[in-house]
Amino acid sequence: MTSAAPRDRRWLALALLAMAQFVVVLDASIVNVALPSIGRALDISQESLSWVVNAYVLTFGGFLLLGGRLADLLGRRRVFMAGLILFAAASLVGGLADSEAMLIAARAVQGLGAAILSPAALSIVTTTFREGADRNKALGIWGAVAGSGGAAGVLLGGVLTEYFGWEWVLFVNVPIGVIAAALAPGLIGESRDEELERSFDVAGALSVTAGLSLLVYALVDASDAGWGSTQTLGLLALSVVLLVVFVVVELRARVPLVPFATFRRRTLTGSNVTALMLGAALFSMFFFISLYMQQVLGFDALEAGLAYLPLAITIILAAGAASALVTRLGFKPVLLGGLTLVAVGLVWFSQISAGGSYVGDVLFPSIVAGAGLGFSFVPVTIGSQIGVGEDDAGLASGLINTAQQIGGALGLAVLATVATSATNDAMEQARGARAALPGALTDGFSAAFLVGAGFAVLGILAAVTLIRERDAREAAPGAEVATEGAG
Repeated sequence: MTSAAPRDRRWLALALLAMAQFVVVLDASIVNVALPSIGRALDISQESLSWVVNAYVLTFGGFLLLGGRLADLLGRRRVFMAGLILFAAASLVGGLADSEAMLIAARAVQGLGAAILSPAALSIVTTTFREGADRNKALGIWGAVAGSGGAAGVLLGGVLTEYFGWEWVLFVNVPIGVIAAALAPGLIGESRDEELERSFDVAGALSVTAGLSLLVYALVDASDAGWGSTQTLGLLALSVVLLVVFVVVELRARVPLVPFATFRRRTLTGSNVTALMLGAALFSMFFFISLYMQQVLGFDALEAGLAYLPLAITIILAAGAASALVTRLGFKPVLLGGLTLVAVGLVWFSQISAGGSYVGDVLFPSIVAGAGLGFSFVPVTIGSQIGVGEDDAGLASGLINTAQQIGGALGLAVLATVATSATNDAMEQARGARAALPGALTDGFSAAFLVGAGFAVLGILAAVTLIRERDAREAAPGAEVATEGAG
């Protein structure tokens, strides 16, 4: 194994890695606020506008697992830098786009760059900081920066669109990507498993990437195509077939892309299942809060962006506190507390009203849910890396990122369907009266938040039943070691 970053530069390296991840998370939401301006500028229909977002999500979710394994095989710093350069180049092309096709293609390549750099960045963090207090602190910083990216994206998107134009929600990535790639060789040491055979599992890579991409596509388009449509059912069936093919290929491969022995670690599997449910509960929360503020409360893009500031600050503070609590208590109690706050926050959000206010209906529940996100994101990331050797660090990082992205796509697809159904029912009861629309929309958002709380409860059940107490305590050097039979 080649050496990681020198000890005295570890924290500077962490700042660089966290900033790169911040931009990746931010880009999933920063474009949302700019969509109306993009539609007018490039003459894109309302139906096609969603693909400005979906193209990024599709390639990001589909290629994460492959990106993580490439980091282990080819070198984590090398793959991280390649992802950064690809991400920055695609951002530049997207900002210069003069047609719908050019912009959507650029967003898809952006997602590919993000899928390459994101797991590489997290694997560098876990190989640079050993398990224990230092890693907990590092992942606390990572969680604070990355976890606040979604909220910050809405804020920054509003400011850039309002004052500089929609192109700048993409141009802003270019200098960050170029500067980060230039600084990486001086701050980050190269690392990879020198003993791992360099052969590449092409069949496994193609089947899992195609299977995950089709799964994400089916989910993000389900609310438009219909859950019972031939398209949705056909794509879901095809994705299942491809993933079954992937499993068969991996079981027979001499050097598999994903060694299934990895999943014998119960805590790693439990953390990924919990992350899937956390993604389903929270990714969609940002979406519906934005719609409620703009479509019901009448906020413009900039006001909606600024309204996210308390949420972003809460996530940062909670993630910092979570890293300290994990070191004292172990990550499982902190994770369970965070998921409980997420569920409470979403239930509180379900009480929104058409005649509501920002302070009463958005501010306080967003602070509760934001604290829950900070207290959940850090320990679930720590749990996903417990007991993982350096040779599988990229794979483990790809798995947790994939779980969150698939969870987000699943949650948004399910909750968008729930919201649309409830809104349509309310409009039918009001016989289509336009004056009833704010109330009908609110009914839909309320139902979606309640189902989102159900996903958080499923996350709690997964954490309780799958995560081992002994593993959780290993992340807490100051805590009493659990007995051999614990967990």
